Amino acid sequence: MTPILEINNLNKSFGGLHAVKDFSLQINKGEIIGLIGPNGAGKTTLFNLITGFIKPDSGTVMFKGENITKRKPHKIANMGMTRTFQLVKPFKYMLAAENIAVSFFSERAIKKRKGHDNVQSRILETLKLVEIIPPIENMFKFAAHLSHGYSKRLDIARALALEPDVLLLDEPFGGLGFRETSIMAPLIRRLHEEKRLTIVIIEHKMRELMKLAKRVVVMNFGSKLAEGTPQQIAQNKEVCEAYLGKEGARSFA
Repeated sequence: MTPILEINNLNKSFGGLHAVKDFSLQINKGEIIGLIGPNGAGKTTLFNLITGFIKPDSGTVMFKGENITKRKPHKIANMGMTRTFQLVKPFKYMLAAENIAVSFFSERAIKKRKGHDNVQSRILETLKLVEIIPPIENMFKFAAHLSHGYSKRLDIARALALEPDVLLLDEPFGGLGFRETSIMAPLIRRLHEEKRLTIVIIEHKMRELMKLAKRVVVMNFGSKLAEGTPQQIAQNKEVCEAYLGKEGARSFA
């Protein structure tokens, strides 16, 4: 089986900092993968390299059998790989519905609709899917007036409007309280199971991530430190040391 996303020996340096170092990973269609690592490990930089926001110094990114290493972000999105961001950046003074409408007029979304679907009904479906509505008045709120939890889900909704094959989520649980987390976790699981989305999740909240991911990849200092099931990663001594230091990891041994 050809991987839907294949990362081969990616490297990226910023001055003297080697942010991503010889990183390789194969992701098969339908997988849900967790990407973890201490702060500064290179996780978001890796997402930026995959989605064209920055260019690698060397290495390649293959998506659905095509080399996308030099392609621009909007071209990659229109091929079917979309993402969210660690810090949400909606169009603040556009309504929630209008934020999603922007995505529905992308090249990919227009092709998927084939001119037959009503955009307004698709916006409603997407807002319901990510549980922004009900209440219905949320769709008429400026994005700047939505709570942090709603803003996180609006970011996902904008990505979903393109009907992607691969969805990259950058800290979807970041800053969420218990109630908001209890909405986000089932939402991600539902997208994976019902929409058959391939999902890669960067996350620091291990409890939520380990329940979702079937395979977990650990980064440290830009390199892949470990890869395995959640159970294997939780028991990995090198991973514990990367998070806690040698002394801290020893106390958990």
